[in-house]
Amino acid sequence: MTDESTKRYEEYAYVLDYLPYGQLRGAQPFYKREPILQAIGEYYFTLLELVPLPGMNFSIGERVAIGKHERIKIAHVKRRITYEELTQTAKEELENIVEIIVSKNEERFVAFFNNAGPLTTRMHSLELLPGVGKKLMWQIIEERKKTPFSSFEDIQKRLHILDPKKMIVKRIIMELKNEDKYYIFTKPHISK
Repeated sequence: MTDESTKRYEEYAYVLDYLPYGQLRGAQPFYKREPILQAIGEYYFTLLELVPLPGMNFSIGERVAIGKHERIKIAHVKRRITYEELTQTAKEELENIVEIIVSKNEERFVAFFNNAGPLTTRMHSLELLPGVGKKLMWQIIEERKKTPFSSFEDIQKRLHILDPKKMIVKRIIMELKNEDKYYIFTKPHISK
């Protein structure tokens, strides 16, 4: 099993959209169209374009292996894409699928609430979560000093906030849309 702290590439991704006839880009007359999937990586939330093996079918929300050793349905990762390159279907599915990923990896995101530190002398990484200002940030820090948080439910009860999972999901979507200069859950997309 891969150590999460040294992992560099996505091992699994979730299907956002399946285009069995590919996607036409530009007015290239001899462009070879091939089936593609738009997907989001499970660990870094990397937006990807995948090429399936011939004869495979997919459903939106399906988890597929894209790592070097476990591929069963995917031929290869074609490229990394931006939020703007997602199809309308993929954009509509994105929030639901990010929420599924966050739910399945709750321990990782609860650890963020327990371990997040300052970004600068004036800003704490907790403040990057939608709805967290200075007052709530200090409340989180004081509560985690007493006892580390054990779950999203524990965070919700002890802080009297609506839904910490939704805060994480909204932050990840913001990062995927490049709406902030800070990235705490995703890798920034660097254009060539």
